[in-house]
Amino acid sequence: MKDHPPIKRDAAIASFSRDHHAGLLLIWKIRRGLRHSTDPERIGNYVLYFYKADLEKHFRDEESWLFGKLPPDDELRKRAEADHQAVYALIADLSINRKDATLLQKLADRLEQHIRFEERQLFNHLQDVLSEEEMQAIAERMPNGSCDLDDDWKDKFWLS
Repeated sequence: MKDHPPIKRDAAIASFSRDHHAGLLLIWKIRRGLRHSTDPERIGNYVLYFYKADLEKHFRDEESWLFGKLPPDDELRKRAEADHQAVYALIADLSINRKDATLLQKLADRLEQHIRFEERQLFNHLQDVLSEEEMQAIAERMPNGSCDLDDDWKDKFWLS
């Protein structure tokens, strides 16, 4: 794995980066559960809970507050939107078949690729092309208000 130097993140986009930490923890939990032969349905139930409680809002916020600030033909915007559509499709498939370990692995891989892309490329691009006024408007948005979702989730399969 390559070492990546820390990226100076504008305060306007920092809350999105903090949300990505929760997404990376979700990926870790999925992979840990699969590695320890946890019943995939238990993992799937948690993933769908996390999606409804956190990830869905995060994606919608990115789409309106970030992607929408770029021209429709911007290549990085198009990739980010396509990534979101792919994750939405995987979540829809998972809601039908929570027991599919292969689907859980695909979701974890796709979500990780997407988060790494946003952190390493898209967010830097946004910081380069958006005006100070646009960045200020993003900074003043209502924060996601993430809390520790695991406090409400009883089946902590990733701990065993």
